[in-house]
Amino acid sequence: MDDSLSNPLGGGPLDATVETDAPGLSSSATHARPKVELVAGARPGLTNETIRLLRARLRIAAMMLLIPTIFFLVRTLLSSDPNMIGGGLIIGYRIFVLVMLVGANALLFSRISMSLSELRAIEVAVFGLPCVLFLLLNYGMLLGLGTDFRPPAATSTLTPDRIRYAVLSTTFMWFAMVTIYGTFIPNTVRRAALVLGSMCLAPLAVIVLTGLENAEVGRIVFFDNLTLASIGMVFAFATALYGSYKVGSLRREAFEARQLGQYRLTERLGAGGMGEVYLAEHQLLKRPCAIKLIRPSDAANAKALARFEREVRAIARLTHWNSVEIFDYGQTEDGTFYYAMEYLPGLSLQEVIERQGPLQPARAVHLLRQVCQALNEAHRAGLIHRDIKPSNIIASQRGGVCDVAKLVDFGLATSPDDFQEVKLTQEGAIAGSPFYIAPERFLEDDEPDARSDIYSLGGVAYFLLTGQPPFRGDVPLQIMIAHAREPVVPPRQILPDVPEDLEGVILKCLAKDPQQRYADAAALERALGECACANCWTQELAARWWVARPESPAVDTHDDLPTATLT
Repeated sequence: MDDSLSNPLGGGPLDATVETDAPGLSSSATHARPKVELVAGARPGLTNETIRLLRARLRIAAMMLLIPTIFFLVRTLLSSDPNMIGGGLIIGYRIFVLVMLVGANALLFSRISMSLSELRAIEVAVFGLPCVLFLLLNYGMLLGLGTDFRPPAATSTLTPDRIRYAVLSTTFMWFAMVTIYGTFIPNTVRRAALVLGSMCLAPLAVIVLTGLENAEVGRIVFFDNLTLASIGMVFAFATALYGSYKVGSLRREAFEARQLGQYRLTERLGAGGMGEVYLAEHQLLKRPCAIKLIRPSDAANAKALARFEREVRAIARLTHWNSVEIFDYGQTEDGTFYYAMEYLPGLSLQEVIERQGPLQPARAVHLLRQVCQALNEAHRAGLIHRDIKPSNIIASQRGGVCDVAKLVDFGLATSPDDFQEVKLTQEGAIAGSPFYIAPERFLEDDEPDARSDIYSLGGVAYFLLTGQPPFRGDVPLQIMIAHAREPVVPPRQILPDVPEDLEGVILKCLAKDPQQRYADAAALERALGECACANCWTQELAARWWVARPESPAVDTHDDLPTATLT
C-alpha cells in the first residue's frame, strides 16, 4: 500500500423542507412507509457542513467588502466640504459600516465556535449594512444630489438622461449584488427567496419613494424607467434563486455521496493500492471510525475485490488488543464496497521517527513486543501479514493507556488456503515494501511463513533504533538485492547507544536464512522481554511524551518508495 497513507485508520436551522426517506439506507431498508417532512440542514452532518461553508464564505465576503469601504470612506473624507447636505449622515454611516466589517472579520477569522444563527446574524451585518448604504446613495443620485449628497449646482437640472442613468446604475449594481448573494451564500430555497425578494424590492421602493417626493423625478421614473428597473430586478431574482437552488442541490448531493449506510465520511485520510480511507462518524452512535472503501471502478476487477474481501475476513478474525478492530462491512447501491474499523488517533512509527529521530531502546522494545503479540495471534490463525513496515504500525492512546501499538493494513495478508486457491497479485509479482521485505519473498516461490514477518519486524526495529532502514536506495530492485546479498550494518555502528543484547535480537531477525531467525512471534517477544532495557518504558514516560510530542520532521528517513510490485 502507498506509504503516503501514514495512518490508514486514523478517523437557526435552514428553513426549506424536502420530502425524503431516511438518508443513507439501501433500497432493501427503505421499505414502503409514509414520506416525512425533513427540515433541510436539520441533520447534524449537513447543518455542520453548512456552518463550515457559511463561515468560509462570509470570511471572503467580509474581507472583499472591507477593502472598498475603507477606500470610499477615505475618498469621501478628502473630498467633502462642511456645507454638504446629509454629508455627516453618509460619513457617519460609512464609519459605522467600517467598524462592523472589522468586527465581523475579527470574529470570522477567530477560533471562536459559532452557531448557525450567530453566523446568520453576521451575514445580515456583512450584506445588510452595505446594502443600506447603497440605498442611501441611490436615493441621493435620484434626487440629483450625487453620491455624497452634494447639492446640485445652480445650473444643474434633473434631466431625463440623468435620471435614466441613476436608474440604470442602480439596477446594474443591485443585479450584481443579488446574483452574488444568491450563488455565494448557502441557503435553502425558501430562505433564499425571502432574502432575495427583499433585496430586489428595496431599490424599486427607493425609486418609487423618490418619485413621490419629487414630482419632476416622478414624471420620468413612473413610466419607462420604473418598468426597466422592475424587469431587471425580476430577472436578477430568478437568476439568483435558480443559482442558489442549484448550488444547494449540488451541496446536498455531495453530502449524500459521502453517506455509507449509517456512516458519514468527514475527511479523506489517504489512499493506496487497495482503496481509499476516510475518517467517518456513525450517525446513531456518534462514534468516530475509519472507513476503507473500494470504488465500483476497482470493484469490477475481480482480483482487487477478492483482496479487499480477504482483508475484511482477515481482520475480523483477530481479537487481540494490538490488532485493529473491525466494526462493519457492506456495499452501497452504487457498488462501493467498504468496511468500518476503529479510528486510531495517533502517529505511525514512520511519523514518530520523522518527527523526533530514533527511539529510546526501552520504548522501541515496548512497542515491538506489542506488535509481536498481535502477530502471534495472526500467525496462529494462519495469517501472514506480508507488509510489516513503520507506516503500518500506529502508536496510539487507547483506554487511557499511552503508546498502544496497533498493527494495521492486512491488505496483503495470506493464509495457506488463500495461497493455494488464488494468487491475487499478478503472476510473478511481489508485493510489499522494498525496505522491509524478506529476501526469500522474491528469491523463492514457496508460500510465505511467519519468519518472513519476523524479518520485516526486525527491519522495523532497526529503523526505530537508527532512524534508517537496514538497506537504502532509490530503486526497489536494488534494495531487494541488498536484502539478499549484502550484510546488515550492525545498529551499534550507526548509533553506539543501542544496547548490545537488543542488537543481537535485531540481527537474528534479519538473518538471510529463515532457519536462523526466531521461529515465531512468540519467541521474538520473549527475546525482547529478556533485554536489559525491557520494562523500563513506563506509562508515566509515555504520557509525558504524548503531552510534549514534537510536531515537525527531525530526520529524512528516505522511506518514500511505494510498495514494490515487481514482475
